[in-house]
Amino acid sequence: MSRPRSGRSRPASTRLVAGVHPVRELLRSAQRVERVFLADSRERSEAIDEIVTRAEDRGVPVREVPRADLERKVPGLVHQGVCAEAEPLPLWRLDDVLARAEEAGESPLLVALDRITDPHNLGSIARTAEAVGAHGLLVTDRRAASVTPAAEKAAAGAFAHLPVVEVTNLVRTLAGLHERGVWSLGLDGDAEVELADHPLATEPCVLVVGAEGRGLARLTRERCDALVRLPMRGEVGSLNASVATGAALYTLLARRTA
Repeated sequence: MSRPRSGRSRPASTRLVAGVHPVRELLRSAQRVERVFLADSRERSEAIDEIVTRAEDRGVPVREVPRADLERKVPGLVHQGVCAEAEPLPLWRLDDVLARAEEAGESPLLVALDRITDPHNLGSIARTAEAVGAHGLLVTDRRAASVTPAAEKAAAGAFAHLPVVEVTNLVRTLAGLHERGVWSLGLDGDAEVELADHPLATEPCVLVVGAEGRGLARLTRERCDALVRLPMRGEVGSLNASVATGAALYTLLARRTA
């Protein structure tokens, strides 16, 4: 992925990325990596060997440390014996994300998160968004999950490739996208129309996903150009945010490529 042309980074200190897939994808990207830590072990997998090779090719120092040191760096995470220190997550301007889609000759597909607070859901959504070729992920800068090591692990490396845009006012951002011909489709279990049947599913659009258990905020619902739902044929009444987003994104992908 190319670096943000006019982006910025969170004013955080060192960003920690743990796990084989996240670290490998980080080294494949253009993002700056400061160093890689490996748990000292007599046996190394092919994936770890690939990480070492990629780090050496980029001139990134690789250090072997006691496994306990890694666990102190990323407590509670399954680090798989590898962790990296990198630059803070580069943030993109929305204008640059839309320009990138235009340069690729593609109809914009964005994902906007409205008060998602679970970092695992954030990471899982980013992973699916990157997998379907979404052009960017919009997150709010308040009352929402940030890209923590847990989110990076759940994303399995997606944050190394998926442009992330941080917005202060989601409602205002959706209004601006509307003026530029990008329609906002809000996921709502009570909507009358299923996503697969909505005519805007094939248009430039931003899928808007609400908070776990609470759904879309009232002002966000009112700002969306349309509210859509997923088909629910079983007895379970709802899906969690990341599963619903995954189903919706693949529905959009199928409609847009049909």
